[in-house]
Amino acid sequence: MIKHIVMWNVRGDTVAEKATGVAKLKQTFESLRGKVPGLLNLEIGVDISRIDYACDVVLYSEFDSQAALDAYAVHPEHLRVKHELADLRVARYQVDYEDPHERRVPTAHQHKETSE
Repeated sequence: MIKHIVMWNVRGDTVAEKATGVAKLKQTFESLRGKVPGLLNLEIGVDISRIDYACDVVLYSEFDSQAALDAYAVHPEHLRVKHELADLRVARYQVDYEDPHERRVPTAHQHKETSE
Protein backbone atom coordinates (compact mmCIF):
# COMPACT_ATOMS: atom_id res chain seq x y z
CA MET A 1 0.00 0.00 0.00
CA ILE A 2 1.21 3.48 -0.87
CA LYS A 3 0.40 6.39 1.41
CA HIS A 4 0.24 9.85 -0.17
CA ILE A 5 0.23 12.81 2.20
CA VAL A 6 0.02 16.43 1.10
CA MET A 7 -0.09 19.53 3.30
CA TRP A 8 -1.00 23.03 2.21
CA ASN A 9 -1.04 26.55 3.48
CA VAL A 10 -4.03 28.39 2.06
CA ARG A 11 -4.11 31.92 0.70
CA GLY A 12 -6.01 34.56 2.69
CA ASP A 13 -5.35 37.81 4.51
CA THR A 14 -8.07 37.29 7.09
CA VAL A 15 -9.28 34.35 9.14
CA ALA A 16 -12.52 34.39 7.13
CA GLU A 17 -10.70 34.30 3.76
CA LYS A 18 -8.55 31.37 4.89
CA ALA A 19 -11.58 29.54 6.28
CA THR A 20 -13.37 29.92 2.94
CA GLY A 21 -10.33 28.56 1.10
CA VAL A 22 -9.94 25.65 3.50
CA ALA A 23 -13.62 24.73 3.13
CA LYS A 24 -13.36 24.80 -0.68
CA LEU A 25 -10.20 22.68 -0.65
CA LYS A 26 -11.80 20.12 1.67
CA GLN A 27 -15.03 19.87 -0.33
CA THR A 28 -13.25 19.70 -3.68
CA PHE A 29 -10.84 16.93 -2.66
CA GLU A 30 -13.60 14.94 -0.97
CA SER A 31 -15.40 14.92 -4.34
CA LEU A 32 -12.70 12.49 -5.59
CA ARG A 33 -13.96 9.63 -3.42
CA GLY A 34 -15.11 6.73 -5.56
CA LYS A 35 -13.91 8.31 -8.80
CA VAL A 36 -10.27 7.20 -8.99
CA PRO A 37 -9.39 3.50 -9.39
CA GLY A 38 -6.96 2.28 -6.73
CA LEU A 39 -7.70 5.15 -4.32
CA LEU A 40 -8.60 3.20 -1.19
CA ASN A 41 -8.94 5.98 1.37
CA LEU A 42 -9.02 9.77 1.30
CA GLU A 43 -9.19 12.03 4.35
CA ILE A 44 -8.90 15.79 4.61
CA GLY A 45 -7.86 17.22 7.96
CA VAL A 46 -8.04 20.87 8.94
CA ASP A 47 -5.48 22.17 11.43
CA ILE A 48 -6.86 23.01 14.86
CA SER A 49 -3.58 23.99 16.52
CA ARG A 50 -3.35 27.43 14.90
CA ILE A 51 0.37 27.56 15.68
CA ASP A 52 2.35 29.76 13.31
CA TYR A 53 4.39 26.96 11.71
CA ALA A 54 1.48 24.55 11.11
CA CYS A 55 -0.02 23.88 7.70
CA ASP A 56 -3.69 24.68 7.25
CA VAL A 57 -4.86 21.44 5.63
CA VAL A 58 -3.60 17.88 5.18
CA LEU A 59 -4.65 15.24 2.66
CA TYR A 60 -4.09 11.66 3.78
CA SER A 61 -4.72 9.07 1.09
CA GLU A 62 -3.97 5.41 0.49
CA PHE A 63 -3.47 3.70 -2.86
CA ASP A 64 -3.33 0.00 -3.55
CA SER A 65 -0.08 0.34 -5.53
CA GLN A 66 2.49 2.75 -6.91
CA ALA A 67 0.84 2.32 -10.31
CA ALA A 68 -2.48 3.49 -8.82
CA LEU A 69 -0.80 6.58 -7.35
CA ASP A 70 0.88 7.30 -10.70
CA ALA A 71 -2.49 6.97 -12.46
CA TYR A 72 -4.10 9.30 -9.89
CA ALA A 73 -1.54 11.99 -10.71
CA VAL A 74 -2.84 12.20 -14.29
CA HIS A 75 -6.46 11.19 -13.71
CA PRO A 76 -8.90 13.75 -15.21
CA GLU A 77 -10.76 14.20 -11.90
CA HIS A 78 -7.53 14.88 -10.01
CA LEU A 79 -6.39 17.31 -12.70
CA ARG A 80 -9.76 19.08 -12.42
CA VAL A 81 -9.30 19.43 -8.66
CA LYS A 82 -5.74 20.74 -9.07
CA HIS A 83 -6.95 23.32 -11.58
CA GLU A 84 -9.86 24.44 -9.38
CA LEU A 85 -7.61 24.88 -6.35
CA ALA A 86 -4.47 26.27 -8.02
CA ASP A 87 -4.97 29.83 -6.75
CA LEU A 88 -5.81 28.80 -3.18
CA ARG A 89 -2.46 27.53 -2.02
CA VAL A 90 0.61 29.48 -1.00
CA ALA A 91 2.70 26.45 -0.01
CA ARG A 92 2.52 22.69 -0.63
CA TYR A 93 4.43 19.80 0.94
CA GLN A 94 4.21 16.13 -0.01
CA VAL A 95 5.38 12.74 1.21
CA ASP A 96 4.68 9.41 -0.52
CA TYR A 97 5.77 6.17 1.08
CA GLU A 98 5.14 2.46 1.00
CA ASP A 99 3.77 1.02 4.22
CA PRO A 100 5.87 -2.10 4.86
CA HIS A 101 3.49 -3.30 7.59
CA GLU A 102 0.34 -3.18 5.52
CA ARG A 103 -0.73 -6.62 4.42
CA ARG A 104 -2.65 -7.03 1.23
CA VAL A 105 -5.36 -9.63 0.98
CA PRO A 106 -4.73 -11.75 -2.11
CA THR A 107 -7.36 -11.62 -4.79
CA ALA A 108 -9.00 -14.80 -6.09
CA HIS A 109 -6.57 -15.15 -8.98
CA GLN A 110 -3.54 -14.67 -6.69
CA HIS A 111 -4.61 -17.21 -4.07
CA LYS A 112 -5.04 -20.73 -5.39
CA GLU A 113 -5.72 -23.56 -3.02
CA THR A 114 -4.86 -27.08 -4.00
CA SER A 115 -6.86 -30.10 -2.92
CA GLU A 116 -3.90 -32.43 -2.48
